[in-house]
Amino acid sequence: MSTTLVRALRRAGCAIGFLAVTASAVLAEPAAQKDPWPGLASDIFGGRPLLDGTGVLAIEMPGRAEDAAIVPITVRATLAPGEQRRVRAFTVVIDENPAPLAATFSIGPTATISSISTRMRVNSYTNVHAVAELSDGRLYVVATYVKASGGCSAPAAKNADRAGFGQMRFRQFPRPADAATSATHEAQIMIQHPNHSGLQMDQITHLYIPPFFVHSLKIWQGDELLLAMEGGISISEDPNIRFTYLRNDASRFRVEATDTKGQVFTGEWPVNEERESN
Repeated sequence: MSTTLVRALRRAGCAIGFLAVTASAVLAEPAAQKDPWPGLASDIFGGRPLLDGTGVLAIEMPGRAEDAAIVPITVRATLAPGEQRRVRAFTVVIDENPAPLAATFSIGPTATISSISTRMRVNSYTNVHAVAELSDGRLYVVATYVKASGGCSAPAAKNADRAGFGQMRFRQFPRPADAATSATHEAQIMIQHPNHSGLQMDQITHLYIPPFFVHSLKIWQGDELLLAMEGGISISEDPNIRFTYLRNDASRFRVEATDTKGQVFTGEWPVNEERESN
C-alpha cells in the first residue's frame, strides 16, 4: 500500500472519529424543551395579561404523584380579609397534557366558593397552572411542578355498562368544632363515570377506547347557581368535586351533569350537614 494511501486513510479515520464523538456529544445533551405556557396562556385567555397570583390564590398538588391517573389538586382563594373583589372562576391548565386545559370552575354570580378540590390525570412531568378571574376582570396565576407519567393513558378500571354508571352521591361535611364561628360549609359531589380520555387501550381488543367523559357539571343551591364546571379528558375516572361555600337560605341542592354522548344525570338532596346521600 502506498504511503499516500495510508495517509489518506488515517485522515479519513480521524475525521470519522471526530464526527462520531461530536454526534455522541450532541445526542447525550438533552434537547432544550420549549416552555409551552406562554402559548397556552395566549390561546386559552385570549392574550389577556396574567398577573402574579401570590396572595390571591394557591394551588396544592403533590410534587411526585403516587398514581398519575388520580392526582389530587386543590385550588383556593387567598384574598385578604376585607377584600372587596371576589373570585368569578378558577381555571386549571396542565401544561404537558395532551389536552392542557383541564377544567374551568365558574362560580355563580351570587355565590362564594373559597376552595375546590378534585382529581386529575397528569401525563408527564409538567408545570400545572391555576388561574383565577376576579370580579374586576383581572386574571391572576400561580403554578406548581408535578412529577407524574402516563396518567392519561392508564388503563380504565370501569366501563359505562357496569352497574352504577351515572349514579351520583352528594356529601355534606359536618363543620369541625373549632369552625363554629365560620360561615363556610363544605360539600362534595361524586359521579360514577369512566371518563375515558381517548388515550387508553382496551386490554382485550388492543384498540383505543374513544373519549367519553363528563364535560359539564352544575350545582345549584335552591334556584341560585353555586358552581359550574367545564371539564376535559384530564378529569379522573369517577369525577368528584369537593368545595367550600357560603350558604343561602335554600333547603335543597340540585346537580346536573352532562357527558360527551349527551347523557344527562341529575340529583337533588336536602340541606343537611351530616348527610351523605345516593
